[in-house]
Amino acid sequence: MALLDQIRSIFDGDPGVRKVADDPALSAELLMLFRMILADGSVSESEMVVFRHICKASFGIPEASIDRVIEYLNDYGYETNGSQAIALFRDLDVERRKLLARHMAEIAKADSKLAESEVRLLRRTLDLLDISPVDVVKPEG
Repeated sequence: MALLDQIRSIFDGDPGVRKVADDPALSAELLMLFRMILADGSVSESEMVVFRHICKASFGIPEASIDRVIEYLNDYGYETNGSQAIALFRDLDVERRKLLARHMAEIAKADSKLAESEVRLLRRTLDLLDISPVDVVKPEG
């Protein structure tokens, strides 16, 4: 079955990339997460580990697809600025907006040093999404 999936992906394209490409809100969300990774000027391994985990756990993107998804985001990112990406989220329900903010905060904290540029990006995103910083803190449960 795995061989059949590989053959199908050659003809149909990578299923993870297709999933991202077919969902503008998901593309925008992953783009914002990637921008958070780049906000402090460097890409740390710990930030990439968190990004990969979010891709798998929250969005069901297969591990084997993540590198190709990142390539897609690099290409897509040149055509989309942060404001355009955020605009897609204004119409989404508040829980989805809070989830984006939480994911961005997870990535910002991943390398154990919160850069001022990361704080600015997160603060600006929260303002644009009309989300309180309190909403970023995961509810205890």
